[in-house]
Amino acid sequence: MTVHREHHDANSVEVAALLSVQTGGCPEDCAYCPQSVHHDTGVDTHALMDVDEVLAAAGNAKAQGATRFCMGAAWRSPTKRQIENMAEMIEAVGATGMETCVTLGMLTREQSDRLAEAGLDYYNHNIDTSPEYYSKIITTRTFSDRLETLSNLRASGIKLCSGGIIGMGETREDRAAMIAELASMPEPPESVPINRLVRVPGTPLAEEPELDIFEFVRTIAVARITMPTSVVRLSAGRNDMSPEAQALCLLAGAGSIFGGDKLLTTPNPDASEDSAMFSTLGVTPKAAAET
Repeated sequence: MTVHREHHDANSVEVAALLSVQTGGCPEDCAYCPQSVHHDTGVDTHALMDVDEVLAAAGNAKAQGATRFCMGAAWRSPTKRQIENMAEMIEAVGATGMETCVTLGMLTREQSDRLAEAGLDYYNHNIDTSPEYYSKIITTRTFSDRLETLSNLRASGIKLCSGGIIGMGETREDRAAMIAELASMPEPPESVPINRLVRVPGTPLAEEPELDIFEFVRTIAVARITMPTSVVRLSAGRNDMSPEAQALCLLAGAGSIFGGDKLLTTPNPDASEDSAMFSTLGVTPKAAAET
């Protein structure tokens, strides 16, 4: 907590919102993901949303206290046309005054330059786990593919949102190696989401034993200590965590959460639950703190 207070306002929590602007049909085989075509999870697929629909969702998120609006599409790597569609969304959402973030899969340098031109603030591209454990979770792309996209984004001047998923059967050493990989980058990611595995029926990890909550809290604490200036985000998996467990994560150094009732396709606590938790803990959403 001392490290957190040295670099961040410990009484303020950043709230971000995440919208799936295109859902399902992803050709990757990520073992945790309900949107993969390799898994039968019952996820309804839908084509890329219209800009007006996305703007309406962004406006609703802003009204609920979100300062960053994240848009996700289930692509391995976007086409030129898809990049242009996303550039239009980024410009529209950015005009509302919210920070923008997208997650679209792997990018070339040309693609990341185009998103930067559109005004993109952050790009989410998690490394997921340690280099050693990675092939047990994903086989359709390599760990080095992940790093190449992150390098392209850095070269384009886009801030990074990159973290991982905890509870996929990895060892404590794997969790440490994942954090070490992020912390040893020439410039660590500005945002580091730490996700707790959501065990979705139909995915290979659906029956994975639940990770001890204190091991999850320790991972957040290590991320906070090793990347003191980064914002550590308590991300997926909150719906299965008690308010007390979430409070421990915030005390361990998490300074951001995802708000809204859904994260892409998985459930998330609703705004009233988060508001009650903030009130109990005496913390203020960043947007409210700055107005």
